[in-house]
Amino acid sequence: MATKLDSAGRNEGQGDGGFIFKPLRPEPIAKTSPCQTSCPCGTNVRDWIAVIAQREKVGLSEEAAYKIAWQRIVDNNPFPATMGRICPHPCEDQCNRGDMEGAVAVSELERFLGDWALQKGLNLPKVDFRPREESVGVVGAGPAGLSYAYQMARLGYGVTVYDWHPHAGGMLRYGVPDYRLPRAVLDAEIERILDLGVTLSTGTRIGHDLPMEEIRGRHELLFLGLGAQQGRPLNLPGENGPGVWVGTDFLARYNEGDAVFDGRRLLVVGGGNTAIDVARAGRRLGADVNVLYHRERADMPAIRSEIREALEEGVRIDCQLAPVELLRSQEGALSGLRLQRTRGGAADSSGRKKPIPVPGDFVTMEADGLVIAVSQQADWHGLEALQPELSKEQTETSGSPTVELGGDVLSLGIASHAIAQGKIAAERACGEFSPVQLWPEVPVGESLHLRPGHYPRVERHDSQESPVEYRLRFGDSEVSRTIDEAAFLEEVSRCMSCGSCLGCNLCR
Repeated sequence: MATKLDSAGRNEGQGDGGFIFKPLRPEPIAKTSPCQTSCPCGTNVRDWIAVIAQREKVGLSEEAAYKIAWQRIVDNNPFPATMGRICPHPCEDQCNRGDMEGAVAVSELERFLGDWALQKGLNLPKVDFRPREESVGVVGAGPAGLSYAYQMARLGYGVTVYDWHPHAGGMLRYGVPDYRLPRAVLDAEIERILDLGVTLSTGTRIGHDLPMEEIRGRHELLFLGLGAQQGRPLNLPGENGPGVWVGTDFLARYNEGDAVFDGRRLLVVGGGNTAIDVARAGRRLGADVNVLYHRERADMPAIRSEIREALEEGVRIDCQLAPVELLRSQEGALSGLRLQRTRGGAADSSGRKKPIPVPGDFVTMEADGLVIAVSQQADWHGLEALQPELSKEQTETSGSPTVELGGDVLSLGIASHAIAQGKIAAERACGEFSPVQLWPEVPVGESLHLRPGHYPRVERHDSQESPVEYRLRFGDSEVSRTIDEAAFLEEVSRCMSCGSCLGCNLCR
């Protein structure tokens, strides 16, 4: 018998004397998942994982699902195999699965798909096959510059990338050691970008080897992805002399195969990723290494897993020590470092306790070498004329190309930020010439509160790491291995697709 409910939900139908209840079905309302709001590239993590997790429901083979998922990743980031290895993946920090047995291992999943695509020889997809008349110049072949070049090339623009190094990659090549990112992986992902028709001009320093006026005459659009490969000194007494390096120079020489340090005791000042990479490289050169940091260990900005691996490899970390003077022998050789103890004060703008010197409390450490890895800055040599122009509002002027900035030259950050800035700049720039849909900003709403108890417990799959003895003996060997396919598929199933309906019907 038909049943009609009034506005209060009461049964208006005439039944057999009892109530007849009409079932009410919930209406799913899609929300942005916390992993997407935390991804610097804005990648819809839930979306590409769901393609694989639901492949059987929609009739996709595993290979077809892998390819679709990979293509959705590279829409934003052309370096999945690279970033799957080195990105700290802030998307995992907000994963609701973290309330159970651990966040979904997005880094491992991205790395697996990146390696799979390289093995299959997949090409990066083009968006528009029509050639464009406008020419694009990119200064800097780091993650920001290559990301910008990729996005412009796939839209049909002719792109030339200039870099003063002999090889492309920027800090991905010269700042990240092989044991974290094998050169073969990075080279393969860069080559795919070049295969889109991008021209690479290496060994060319703009403003020196090639005048800026000539570059601006060649290209209607210009992107500066200068990076921040110039280390900042401490400007301490005794700093100018042998046995002292800045972190970026030390790593560049190490990554080029140079036995940059052959002493016994190496001190590293700093607490970020560069400092930890230097320390681990020093251990592979046979040195005893101390990392010196002026705050507490919990305040170190380096990736947690990198700190753990450094400690496993024998790196010592001494905190709340600030360098004040380098000590040298009469012959000028470095002999040690004088440091002052600090204590935590009130919180500063970063939310961490400000280090305050403890009066009269000094420590001296012996050293054969010292690496300063406290910060980095962009190298503007030869490009100084552009700095005033870029400090103003960027507008198109008659006969002058649009100039964009991106990467660490804007603000120091992880490689994912640089890749994102390159993509955003490309979409903004090409909008000057063609109607394209700009990358939508991801709304950051309130957190999605789920009931993870509805889902069965499945342990997280992390990559297996080589034994410490093996790492130090074979210094260039990769520390961790990509997970196998069985672990990959099991890890995919752990995603709860937060904010989107999976058709599980639990809400009914």
